[in-house]
Amino acid sequence: MKTNPGHFFEDYSIGQRIDHAVPRTVTTGERALYHALYPARHALFSSDEFAERCGFDQSPLDELIAFHVVFGKSVPDISLNAVANLGYAEGRWLKPVWPGDTLRAVSEVIGLKQNSNGRSGVVYVRTTGFNQWDEPVLDYVRWVMVRKRDPEAPAPETVIPDLKGALDAADLVVPEGLDFLQYDFGLAGEAHRFGDYGIGEKIDHVDGVTIEDAEHMMATRLWQNTAKVHFDATHREDGRRLIYGGHVISLARALSFNGLANAQMIVGLNGGAHANPCFAGDTVRAWSEVLDKAETPAPGVGAVRLRLVAYRHGAPEFALRTEEGKYHPDVLLDLDYWALMPV
Repeated sequence: MKTNPGHFFEDYSIGQRIDHAVPRTVTTGERALYHALYPARHALFSSDEFAERCGFDQSPLDELIAFHVVFGKSVPDISLNAVANLGYAEGRWLKPVWPGDTLRAVSEVIGLKQNSNGRSGVVYVRTTGFNQWDEPVLDYVRWVMVRKRDPEAPAPETVIPDLKGALDAADLVVPEGLDFLQYDFGLAGEAHRFGDYGIGEKIDHVDGVTIEDAEHMMATRLWQNTAKVHFDATHREDGRRLIYGGHVISLARALSFNGLANAQMIVGLNGGAHANPCFAGDTVRAWSEVLDKAETPAPGVGAVRLRLVAYRHGAPEFALRTEEGKYHPDVLLDLDYWALMPV
């Protein structure tokens, strides 16, 4: 048999290392497609001149391009037979990714837990993306529910990794050379800076985008994500393609420009949950909450911890959870991240 049916839950073991296939050289072509697929407008990723004023030689690629490429490398080995991608933790962007860089990915299995139905289980992996000089550019933990090949296969010993609830500001890596002392607020699109945001403040990002199957599948193919649930309508009992969770992340991040135009760079991913499935036809909107703030050693650069919530149109204002403590059925994404902002 020469084809690859993908890994099933019983194929994983604690400590297993997986070197993912097909390194990817990324160029400004990825940026152009990314900005076409999402309403992405953060100035640092749009203009070489703006990036030069901020201490870089040129504009880096959007940080979520790096995330999607590294994530996509891992899909054939981790989530090809996934039921759903469940969450993220301890994510750090370690180096900017520049046009012309070649990215590859490696994962280590750090946790396993079979579900009570015996037909699937949750696999925890730490995935690291490297550039062509074998420098880590990104690492994160995610957990995914994966089908079993044989429901009668014995359950592995349950191991659930001890993960940080949130990264400390000291854990964040500020890119070398980043300097916001000459930051141009006019070109960035908003005047709001670090001191203008208060912990506990909530921001309605106002705009919405209706999800289309064609755009979603183009985006998911762009990242070479081959998970069956995103393409094959026969793979789910309801006959619907599940929208890739990263598509919702990028869409919500782009929508957050309206109100957070100066949250220029994502440097930490504290946690995240795809709270409910997203399908074509859903109109996605977003709001954010300021969770924390911290100084950094870089000139003129502060770090803001934000909760980004994406939801279906029609949900109550700033809805997150029901009285029972479950996510509201119209909430699609609950993402907790650190971003860099001029002080």
